[in-house]
Amino acid sequence: MRDVTDSGADPAAGSPLVAEAIRKAAVAWVAVDGGPQLALWCLPLDDALYVVTGPGEQNAPGLADSGTAEVTVRGDHGGRIVTWPAEVTRLAPEGERWATVAPQLAAKRLNASGSPAELAQRWAASGCAINRLAPAGPPSAAGRTLPDGSLAAPPRETPAVRRAARPFRLHRVRRR
Repeated sequence: MRDVTDSGADPAAGSPLVAEAIRKAAVAWVAVDGGPQLALWCLPLDDALYVVTGPGEQNAPGLADSGTAEVTVRGDHGGRIVTWPAEVTRLAPEGERWATVAPQLAAKRLNASGSPAELAQRWAASGCAINRLAPAGPPSAAGRTLPDGSLAAPPRETPAVRRAARPFRLHRVRRR
């Protein structure tokens, strides 16, 4: 992990598909260290995606401390279009880049109380991380190299049991 105060890493200019996918992304699926892909809302800005994680925000274990991640985005049709490796850079709250990105990211945050400036201040005070996900190489899957299957994860085992309740009736139903 690197803390960045001003400009981030130089974006990979190799793939126009990745660049277009970044510009249109609202949600990205991010996997860290071979873990499960997590859906994270994001802000496309400067040929990279910015996500906020931490207390009271999105939970992405290990993202803020990782140097790399795998990012997948979907297209207009709702299906996956490209997966690429990303360099993860954590913005420092005292940096100029934080001051530029945090209010824009806060303005995109749905159902937040307070103004975007207040939300950005809360993120800095509570230890939230704003992470920049910049392309770090060619796409690992796109077009015909995308998997054909669903890739849906099976439900996790749980000790929770749901008892079958009898139907509730307000009154007796008379049959004619």
